Amino acid sequence: MSPEGKFPKPKVSQIPKYSNSLRRVAIESPYAGKDKETVQKNIHYARAAMADCFKRKEAPYASHLLYTQDDVLDDGIPEQRSLGIKAGFYWANLADVRVVYTDLGVSPGMQKGIDEAKLIGQEIEYRTLGNQWKVSGPEQENLPF
Repeated sequence: MSPEGKFPKPKVSQIPKYSNSLRRVAIESPYAGKDKETVQKNIHYARAAMADCFKRKEAPYASHLLYTQDDVLDDGIPEQRSLGIKAGFYWANLADVRVVYTDLGVSPGMQKGIDEAKLIGQEIEYRTLGNQWKVSGPEQENLPF
């Protein structure tokens, strides 16, 4: 880790590529929210973003869906949130591209990811899902996967 606390970008030649048909994608989408309903909406949105990546024949990674599971890290505890963001960057920096899903805006956590990508010279792509991800009624019935 550099003195600024940023993780260096590894040399691309050091990163094995197991399939020429999949592009490694680090997803930036909102997670934190003012209440449980907002967090749940953000989780559904992130899942829809992952499904969108799979439809594009990409290999998505969303640390905010992995690290915030029960008994892993608590996003409501600042030290644990910070650790999750740092660990997420460690893996996301290995991606071929950082994809920012913007239907819900750009949160402060997403902006940190964008700034990190710029710092290491990683490609950034902005996407929207439109209305295909919206949940209305029994949650599972309306998700895009």
